[in-house]
Amino acid sequence: MEVLAGQRSGERPQDAVRYRLYLSGETSQSDPRDALERQLEGIVGRLALLCAGYIWHNEAFRLKYTAARGDIPAHIGGVTNFGDNVDDEWFIVYLIQQVTKEFPDFVASVEDNDGEFLLIEAAEFLPKWLNPDTSANRVFFYHGELHIIPIPQNPGELSWLPSSNPTIPQALNLLTAHSEKCLAAEPIRKAISRRIQSYPEKIHGDRHCAYCYVPAGIAAVLKRRPDLLAPAIQAFYLRDPIDLRACRPFKLFLPETRVTTLVTFTKCLYAQLQQQQFIPDRRSGYTLPAQSDRHFKAHALGMKLAHGFEILCSKCSQPLTTDSKTGSSVSSDPLWEGFINSLKKNAYFRGELAGSAQYRELLQTAEIYFQQAVARSKSSSTLSPGEQVLQLLQTLSYSVEELQKEGDSLSPEDDDSWLDISPEQLDQMLEEASGKKLLNSARREEEEDYDLSDVTKSMKAFVSKVSSHEGAELPWSSATSQVQFDVNSFTSALEKILGVESDQLDSDDLDEEEDCDLLDSDAESDTKKEKPEEGVSAAETLENIRDYMEQMDQELAGTHIGKSFTKITGEAGSDRPDITEETESEGNLKILPVDVDLNLVENLLESYSSQAGLAGPASNILQSMGIRLPDNQDK
Repeated sequence: MEVLAGQRSGERPQDAVRYRLYLSGETSQSDPRDALERQLEGIVGRLALLCAGYIWHNEAFRLKYTAARGDIPAHIGGVTNFGDNVDDEWFIVYLIQQVTKEFPDFVASVEDNDGEFLLIEAAEFLPKWLNPDTSANRVFFYHGELHIIPIPQNPGELSWLPSSNPTIPQALNLLTAHSEKCLAAEPIRKAISRRIQSYPEKIHGDRHCAYCYVPAGIAAVLKRRPDLLAPAIQAFYLRDPIDLRACRPFKLFLPETRVTTLVTFTKCLYAQLQQQQFIPDRRSGYTLPAQSDRHFKAHALGMKLAHGFEILCSKCSQPLTTDSKTGSSVSSDPLWEGFINSLKKNAYFRGELAGSAQYRELLQTAEIYFQQAVARSKSSSTLSPGEQVLQLLQTLSYSVEELQKEGDSLSPEDDDSWLDISPEQLDQMLEEASGKKLLNSARREEEEDYDLSDVTKSMKAFVSKVSSHEGAELPWSSATSQVQFDVNSFTSALEKILGVESDQLDSDDLDEEEDCDLLDSDAESDTKKEKPEEGVSAAETLENIRDYMEQMDQELAGTHIGKSFTKITGEAGSDRPDITEETESEGNLKILPVDVDLNLVENLLESYSSQAGLAGPASNILQSMGIRLPDNQDK
């Protein structure tokens, strides 16, 4: 996966994704600002169907016009810090893909602080030439499909492909003129599609509704601005002892005003809040019932939210001005009218009559989305989240009694059993994420009829592959090519060195020919000095090597090292465990050959068993080659 990491990573903060939308070569203009801003209205209106009401973990998806600078043409785009929720990043990928699909004049690029993370996702299927040095300005979405501008493979392609990395204007022209030739390979496109294919259904599937016993002010704020939930949870999640001073005692969200309300979280935000172990300070006024109480979870969640909102507001050092208190109406923004017209064209209001309760609710959600996505600097979006909460507290009118009555007729909350997963479910999730999903029935069938010879074959194939400073190639890699080895040339060169015919050589001789000079006895060395013109024949040298190896085998046979290997017993039916070697009449041991395959499997299984179900070298290397060992059933 490190293949494409680090590409221009210094330009973006950690956990941030950058997206740019360029006009294609056919529609590019000398002064494209008007054209881009007109298109921006339509894009934002179209994406409202997907983004309105979406709870962003940290920062929202936001598009704005950016003038040309250097080799980067004018475009619309933005940077979003997605924090701990990587699903926000992939949701943005889906949004960009949909924009290029429905607005065919646009070409889009997406990258984060890891570089071309789309290629990292499809790293197993990339061509050999694609690496961090060659991937710059080559990866784009166009017409809803992933495109990778290739490098010239022959002199004929130099007529339309640049010899070095293209500039962005060159890339836009290439995609327009040769889009079919630049279309990414199907396995690469499938890898990206697999990651975003669950959208837009996933938007609602990632939500979690839970009862929370919160102060009335928080219930009123979340009813009006549900997007302010995320910064409050982040304030609590990232708290420090100085932040908690603001909660001793509470100044804004008093525990005496608490009501029960149904709060909509994302699953990531809910998990962050629910899994935090926290005991409130006695001076805060917040107390919790016994853990056995059926309302304990609602009280605990509400207490944590109250701390988060109090910490968020405590960081607002300057009092709000009169303009800030009243807020700036989004209707005064010059883009608002075009935005509303775009919403109507895209049937955002679902046929609701203007002024109806449902229409007002949809309009309220659209205003929040407009402030997040396109609003200019004069809108309330320039206020910090804490300032926006304070503004709402001063402008909203709410009744504690009314909120308490609403709490008596709430919809059921969602089951949070998804927080707990079994090891089997975790394995399945990892397999689905890596594109290697296996059915449980297939697994059981594999375990019942498992062939250990696959292990030895894969290991031998792995050892025979080429490795370099970039890592070792896996045997099943689609991009791996066979090593080119000219046997005749190698044998001819070896014959010249040893002065022996090829039929006198065996595999052992080839492995040991470099050590022959070191293995000769002193007497043989003296003989060479006395008669330099007479060299020892190759046959004698090979015989000396064999004698030396036999003496080493004899010496090691009686040691623990020699006995630690499993030997080939020879005849079928004679594999008695107490017979590992035979004694000759002279008292010397006749060494039985080592069973290399069996020793390999035994050592791998022993290493795998010692992992006790955890990750380890044996399981990692085997799974990387597509081999999954069955679970150890021995007690």
